[in-house]
Amino acid sequence: MMRILVMTAVVPERDAIQRGLGQDSRFEYALAGVGLAAAAVNGAVELAKADYDLLIIAGIAGGFVGQADIGSLVIASEIIAADLGVELLDGFSSLDELGFGTTRISANTELAQRVTAALQAAGLQALAAPVLTVATATGTAATAAALAARVPGAAAEAMEGFGIATAAQQRGVPVLEIRAISNAVGPRDRDAWRIGDALKALEAAGSVLAEVL
Repeated sequence: MMRILVMTAVVPERDAIQRGLGQDSRFEYALAGVGLAAAAVNGAVELAKADYDLLIIAGIAGGFVGQADIGSLVIASEIIAADLGVELLDGFSSLDELGFGTTRISANTELAQRVTAALQAAGLQALAAPVLTVATATGTAATAAALAARVPGAAAEAMEGFGIATAAQQRGVPVLEIRAISNAVGPRDRDAWRIGDALKALEAAGSVLAEVL
């Protein structure tokens, strides 16, 4: 039987995915905290406690306009630390371009595609695409456009995935990141956010996951 660790940033996300997964003994849960640093540390601590077959990063996120609608689901094809690098006079250079490491962690392609197909078959709006991890949540149209240009096809933005995935990579544990879209990436209009709808989508995703994995 698989042993699967599910990590979310905060309690409402954990509760939503857990409702969907139900009383399935394969799944264990832990909180990552908010932000890349807390997520990396807490991910490493949790992964050191047992030998896991899979790590699922789950939560809500911003969706890039034209890629992921509010209430839809994005399954990471790649997990990218989009603002890890240096800002130069002529633009941004990533850690990769500087030669100091990598900002990209590939997901398990077969698993991501299989989960995406199952979600779609269940009538949920879902796609597999790059998910960005940022240190500062985007709040302007200019920043949203810059990130979209930096990572073509990026569909979602959150703050923990790359940190948790880095910890998993160090231990050789495959990663699946699932994000439910609560708002559009860009100018922050809290009145337009639909966190409740995103949490319902996350719960629905959990019901499908329990059947797929």
